[in-house]
Amino acid sequence: MPMLRGRPAVTHTRTRTHTHMSSVSGSSSAAGPREVELVLVKEQNGVQFTSSSLRSPGAHSHTHTHSHTHPSGQQRETWGKKIDFLLSVIGFAVDLANVWRFPYLCYKNGGGAFLVPYLFFMVIAGMPLFYMELALGQYNREGAAGVWKICPIFKGVGFTVILISLYVGFYYNVIIAWALFYLFSSFSGELPWIHCNNTWNSPNCSDLNATLLNDTYKTTPALEYFERGVLHVHESSGIDDLGAPRWQLTACLAVVIVVLYFSLWKGVKTSGKVVWITATMPYVVLTVLLLRGVTLPGAIDGIKAYLSVDFLRLYDAQVWIEAATQICFSLGVGFGVLIAFSSYNKFSNNCYRDAIITSSINSLTSFFSGFVIFSFLGYMSQKHNVALDKVATDGPGLVFIIYPEAIATLPGSSVWAVIFFIMLLTLGIDSAMGGMESVITGLIDEFKFLHKHRELFTLFIVVSTFLISLICVTNGGIYVFTLLDHFAAGTSILFGVLIEAIGIAWFYGVDRFSDDIEEMIGQRPGLYWRLCWKFVSPCFLLFMVVISFATFNPPKYGSYYFPTWATMVGWCLSISSMIMVPLYAIYKFCSLPGSFCDKLAYAITPETDHHLVERGEVRQFTLHHWLVV
Repeated sequence: MPMLRGRPAVTHTRTRTHTHMSSVSGSSSAAGPREVELVLVKEQNGVQFTSSSLRSPGAHSHTHTHSHTHPSGQQRETWGKKIDFLLSVIGFAVDLANVWRFPYLCYKNGGGAFLVPYLFFMVIAGMPLFYMELALGQYNREGAAGVWKICPIFKGVGFTVILISLYVGFYYNVIIAWALFYLFSSFSGELPWIHCNNTWNSPNCSDLNATLLNDTYKTTPALEYFERGVLHVHESSGIDDLGAPRWQLTACLAVVIVVLYFSLWKGVKTSGKVVWITATMPYVVLTVLLLRGVTLPGAIDGIKAYLSVDFLRLYDAQVWIEAATQICFSLGVGFGVLIAFSSYNKFSNNCYRDAIITSSINSLTSFFSGFVIFSFLGYMSQKHNVALDKVATDGPGLVFIIYPEAIATLPGSSVWAVIFFIMLLTLGIDSAMGGMESVITGLIDEFKFLHKHRELFTLFIVVSTFLISLICVTNGGIYVFTLLDHFAAGTSILFGVLIEAIGIAWFYGVDRFSDDIEEMIGQRPGLYWRLCWKFVSPCFLLFMVVISFATFNPPKYGSYYFPTWATMVGWCLSISSMIMVPLYAIYKFCSLPGSFCDKLAYAITPETDHHLVERGEVRQFTLHHWLVV
């Protein structure tokens, strides 16, 4: 459609008429029926144009007249190659939790039986929401806030997810800094967490070869290295006694921030190349570690414990809740990252296939990493002659205490340690890149003047993240870290995805959303997906929000319980992102002209349909809109 695309023009109606051409021209009749696409385009100043184009009916999805430009005609940079996008999504979704959370949950909740609720929630909620975000970003070609031109009153949820991504960045980068610190420490003849004769060790420390893990008063060198050698927790009495940032960790954090900046500064053109290393490296390392792990004594017992099926555990509601929580957080839905990444796709890209591939790879990685973890845990439990549940743990303790301890007992331990921490670094860095990209794309698309200054704006975001992260590398930094981890992306992210699902499936309309997808990939989502978007996923998310309030436990670190004021600060952080939804809705409502009904009509109608509101045609005011699936 030439000529019309100079300004952001918006397509309103498409009328396709099949015309069987008579034998006026022999060649065209031989080609069969043609399809004439009439597109009515409305310019911003109210003048309307129509444009028609001839297409063969066979060429429906691929030779779409606008494969690279959105119907609104705006140009947008795209990924260099399709694989850049897939690797970025996989790299973002596959993070440290796949290694330190899923295997432990599986072991704790009935082994192989845990896969039943896990896969069930994956199919009814995980994949549909993943697909929804990819399609939403690709069709509207904007970041998490900009896509809400489809239903302006919901734009607040865009700011909610951008804020959540920002908050997570404040502490997530610290984990990568710890991994970097460990990596540097591993380049030594003897690993520093083997013996108790270091300056940071306490009198309670007992060497590895002593089988004193049962003794509650004794601690292992690996535990003391993490808590006293790296974090220096013993020099802080709690969250109200932080101290100054430790220079070693600050230096590591600075390196992480510099790497992040140069991965992101040019947009998807640079980040799409970085993920070639960061998204594939973990798979290489996991495979190498697995090959080493299964040859260790006791490894097979560990793997048996990981997979031992106990279907009776499925009677326990907690198992289902943990499976649902794991699905919500492991796919990375609700951080605005999938929207941001897919907004750089070509318009005709098959996002349906991408959603299935990437979400499946994410789950398979979680499952696969369990073998790597439990082969080493089985070895530890046999070596120390203790029960497996004494060594099995989750969270940072697994990858910074237990696993390094197991590696330290192998021949050539320094090499294995270097390999392992390189894996942790690559697992973390592309997830951190995703979160930052969500913030940058989301804000640049919302505030257009930032487009010209992307590099400066990226610098501003990473430097401010660095400065705030400094409180997590102080002596008492682990307390701030725990608080942020507990509150930044818990209830608030479930709430964000819930509002997102309601906004798209109910207010924008599943039928309309399905039309958009058909326009991109040439086929309509099946009834299953539409039912999930409209009923199943929102109910599931509502249930999850209620559960997360009901099962709330105040944060604690080891035996340290946080003071009440700290928990209050945590809740304020959590609410500060959620409050964006009502605040923006009120602001939008008040800023629109006309009577109450007019305001409401404009607020819930896509911006491209505002001329219909003037004629009193508001789809959302008809019963059909709410009932159709």
